[in-house]
Amino acid sequence: MIKKAKAWKFGDNISTDHIAPGRLFHLRTNLPELAKHVLEDADPGFATKMNPGDFVVAGNNFGLGSSREHAPQVLKIAGVSAVLAKSFARIFFRNAINIGLLVVECDTDRINQGDELELDLSVGIIRNKTQSADIKITPLPGVMIKILNDGGLAKHIEKHGDFQLL
Repeated sequence: MIKKAKAWKFGDNISTDHIAPGRLFHLRTNLPELAKHVLEDADPGFATKMNPGDFVVAGNNFGLGSSREHAPQVLKIAGVSAVLAKSFARIFFRNAINIGLLVVECDTDRINQGDELELDLSVGIIRNKTQSADIKITPLPGVMIKILNDGGLAKHIEKHGDFQLL
């Protein structure tokens, strides 16, 4: 799996409230509408500036906060193809995999806002085309890649009739 996209850089401790603003709680039954506000507390207008397929890049502890699935869902609905971060809050990481949003742990210090990136999961590398640098990624377990390839856990179970570990 190779994905090419532009980087949108954020810092450490981006919470689920930064991703899906808590003040817009009333929109949780209308996720496409909520997605129009994705990450606006961290970068006003992000949802209108980014292009479908772009990467969100962050520091440590991305997705901390509440365990609601709305945060990774609105990122995916908004068109984010992957989130690259130094580390993730555990519940956010699992929720992202479960809904089919690619999350990758790597050293993001060598990625700047606007860099053109190429993520190659098969070799475990992010190629920063802007800076001519390669960044190793923490490999995902095979079962998580299968879930992602199937579009998330629910679609994986629909396809296989069960949870396939191998």
